[in-house]
Amino acid sequence: MGLPDGFQWGVATSAYQIEGAVDEDGRGPSTWDVFCRQPGRVRDGHTGDVACDHYRRWAEDVALIADLGVDAYRFSIAWPRVQPAGRGPVNPAGLDFYDRLVDALLERGVAPVATLYHWDLPQPLEDDGGWMNRDTAYRFAEYAYLAAERLADRVAMWITLNEPVVVTAYGYAFGLYAPGRTLGLAALPTAHHQLLGHGLAVNALRGRGARAVGITNHYSPARPADPSSPDDRAAADAFDTLMNRLFTDPLLLGRLPDGLSAGPDDLAAHVRDQDLPVIAAPLDFLGVNYYQPTRLRAAAPDAPLPFDMVPEEGYPVTGMGWPVAPDAMLALLRTLRERYGPALPPLYVTENGCSYPDEPGPDGRVDDEARIRYLDAHIAAVRTAIDEGVDVRGYFVWSLLDNFEWAEGYHPRFGLVHVDYATQKRTPKKSYAWYRDLIRS
Repeated sequence: MGLPDGFQWGVATSAYQIEGAVDEDGRGPSTWDVFCRQPGRVRDGHTGDVACDHYRRWAEDVALIADLGVDAYRFSIAWPRVQPAGRGPVNPAGLDFYDRLVDALLERGVAPVATLYHWDLPQPLEDDGGWMNRDTAYRFAEYAYLAAERLADRVAMWITLNEPVVVTAYGYAFGLYAPGRTLGLAALPTAHHQLLGHGLAVNALRGRGARAVGITNHYSPARPADPSSPDDRAAADAFDTLMNRLFTDPLLLGRLPDGLSAGPDDLAAHVRDQDLPVIAAPLDFLGVNYYQPTRLRAAAPDAPLPFDMVPEEGYPVTGMGWPVAPDAMLALLRTLRERYGPALPPLYVTENGCSYPDEPGPDGRVDDEARIRYLDAHIAAVRTAIDEGVDVRGYFVWSLLDNFEWAEGYHPRFGLVHVDYATQKRTPKKSYAWYRDLIRS
């Protein structure tokens, strides 16, 4: 592939999507446990109660990871397993699970990459306001300290938050994900409180000896529906500010993006003295999650948002209907370098992947050529970015396993490994063998 020596190949999962065992060994309820039990929230009433049963089958899954030959495995720690109430003493049994997982990965030569928060907020914290409550940022830093106290000597890389924009937009603004609140632009304080929690956690992690600390953001390149239209260009800029810049400018530039407001209240009103220096604590890396670009046109004058999303044209689509646009991924990596310059830390593509309706054929094999084409094209985009001087140091496929895909339940299949949810049988797909061979080559 022409990639530099030391380039890190990986694969990723998250706790709520694969672990199951939501009531075992002292784990407390998360916002997703509560959300899934509300009628109509998740397709066909699916829940993460069992998921891929990884909590019991983790050794089998570690063997799949090792046989794949990846350098690193990105997983998330379930906050409700470590602190069932989101505050107070640690639950030893919860950390014991991650202790075993980390040791098993190291024994197989795989570097553990731990994400502290992949959307499963302890429900008692949500009952107190969740990420709308500034205090949640301090509780997150306390949790980070407890996790690092046990694991920092062995975890290679720490990711504080996964995709805080999704928590703000889908969780608090539009109600599509847990906790299901519909605050609109008034949800923007959750963006600041998550980033504050990140900054506080960076200091807590480093205080316990963490070696490499970063954050993972979701990025979607914004494209005007009509590039010749000033209104559509302004709509794309507004989307870019809310989706991309709001969650990166404070980290790398130490300031909020220009022109940002939270409905009737300026978001800056929620920023206290020294918040931005805390948020801008130096990073060892920035995680980039990319799936698709977004095309935008100007909204009606009385619309709640200044943009409307319109379908992309001219691209094949995945099983989720998302455009397969590796050119947009290359454009994103270029934009990050150009926008942030010397302030940009090394990049890792911490998620990239696709869903297709994969099922075993008569011979028991899962032939997912479409996924192979998708991954090949996006890895080629990463290679081109590196050739142009963008400092990308790793690539993690989403996902190791088919899993619980949030509000879509178990319908989408993103995995390199097929999971029969009735029997929990794992079947590596053709893409698993392709990725394994690519890494070996």
